[in-house]
Amino acid sequence: MRAFIFPGQGSQAVGMGADLAAASVAARAVFEEVDDALGQRLAKLMAEGPADELTLTENAQPAIMANALAVLAVLEKEGGIRLAEKADYVAGHSLGEYSALAGAQAFDLATTARLLKLRGQAMQAAVPAGEGAMAALLGTDFALAQAICAEAAQGEVCEAANDNGGGQVVISGAKAAVERAMALSKEKGVKRALPLPVSAPFHCALMQPAADAMAKALAEATMRAPLVPLYANVTAAPVTDADTIRDLLVKQVTGTVRWRESIEAMWAAGVTDFVELGAKVLGPMVKRIATDATTTSVVTMADIEALAAAL
Repeated sequence: MRAFIFPGQGSQAVGMGADLAAASVAARAVFEEVDDALGQRLAKLMAEGPADELTLTENAQPAIMANALAVLAVLEKEGGIRLAEKADYVAGHSLGEYSALAGAQAFDLATTARLLKLRGQAMQAAVPAGEGAMAALLGTDFALAQAICAEAAQGEVCEAANDNGGGQVVISGAKAAVERAMALSKEKGVKRALPLPVSAPFHCALMQPAADAMAKALAEATMRAPLVPLYANVTAAPVTDADTIRDLLVKQVTGTVRWRESIEAMWAAGVTDFVELGAKVLGPMVKRIATDATTTSVVTMADIEALAAAL
């Protein structure tokens, strides 16, 4: 069995999508449709930068989605590979869940772009600059990270945001609380605690205003059941019902990205082949969780051609 998986924030880079757009009409069509939906020249920003503008959450989220969907468009329209025929499940890391749903045709491309633009803006606006923080704890398990967060909170928000597997847990919350957690982690035997260069504390209770904004937007968005089940971040379980997915996407804004459990659950369900579209980030993460899995990361035309030949 096979899952198509889609990367999240942090996988953006200046130059992303440029070679693909130059080589493929199908890729260019995706970038043009996203530009039209947003009323901005996002493809130009992706190709040329500047990096600090591309990294802004409101730009990075739709850019990462557009790049992944461009890869999928080339794969489907020029490689003759249909997601619905070759994938048993889809999954995405945080914003990648929207890419996964668009790939499985639950949302159309323009709707996905607008939702992610709003999601990025709402997340950025939820917490004043400098008041939140995130950090990666390396060499820990999820239970220990949760215990460290609980001890460090001291009445402030400090939560486990991403359970990425392989001993990596990202924590999120109020700046002072995250700093306390980083200091405490050393006492608790965590190998390393690294502050992350992010603009807001994602996937914690401080994001509730963004969750409220997404609840309204998702209620108004046209959505269909995905062509294949989605393994949802907040449940680590497959789902196909559109209304349930809407609810889970709202909960995802403040909830933990249960990536390790999602991969473990897919592996237990019989998925042995994981295909990452648009970046080379999730493949290594999957291998740290399901060591015997086959992983393929597809970014370039050469990658697409190789995958089309293999499938």
